[in-house]
Amino acid sequence: MLYNLNIEDVLFLDIETVPQYPAFKEVPENFQKLWERKSAYFQNEEQSAADVYERAGIYAEFGRIVCISAGFVVQKGGERFFRVKSFYDDDEKKLLSGFNNMLDKFTSHTSKCICAHNGQEFDYPYIARRSLINGLRLPRILNIAGMKPWDVKDKLLDTLQLWKFGDYKNYTSIGVLCAAFNIPTPKDDIDGSQVASVYYEENDVDRIIRYCEKDTLAVANLLLRYKGEEIIQMDNMEFVP
Repeated sequence: MLYNLNIEDVLFLDIETVPQYPAFKEVPENFQKLWERKSAYFQNEEQSAADVYERAGIYAEFGRIVCISAGFVVQKGGERFFRVKSFYDDDEKKLLSGFNNMLDKFTSHTSKCICAHNGQEFDYPYIARRSLINGLRLPRILNIAGMKPWDVKDKLLDTLQLWKFGDYKNYTSIGVLCAAFNIPTPKDDIDGSQVASVYYEENDVDRIIRYCEKDTLAVANLLLRYKGEEIIQMDNMEFVP
């Protein structure tokens, strides 16, 4: 399937998420109790719910999206470029509305698909869940509730799932795969564990955007490597305002 895939038909994406509140003490009381129950499964004996609140951004019920970067490959003069646009706003509903509208337009043709690393277990469901929580209609390509896995596998590509080759116990980070395939890593500034502090403490959304955009290119380059093709260098990134 990969060798027949037209790389220009793929929209690559990555999301950055944070806890809904800067600190546990600011969380409404009813959600504090819910987080205490949720976090009990991964606290150690010396930790409290407040101690592990930074992990709340992983869960769509307790976190929110602060940036989505989406990019696609274009050919110009026999050379490939990666055109990327980021959606970001302190108002998550506005962010998601803009992204969802773009996603519907890009995937309006039946040949189009999307791709993310660990997208099937994180990015895709997170976007869908936060869209519903914000009262938004789901993009058509993510409106998959009740559908069989084989009905969506060609539309919701996942570079992690492709790497598993049926090994369902295996998880490999995009950083490890970039190193294995000699792809310039996007982990040259911050990583996912630092996004919340950069957002809430440094108020530096531009730094998060740049990190998210580099991650998106890394996903595209990983799929290109899977296809046995040359990667796109960061100098060939084009940024859409």
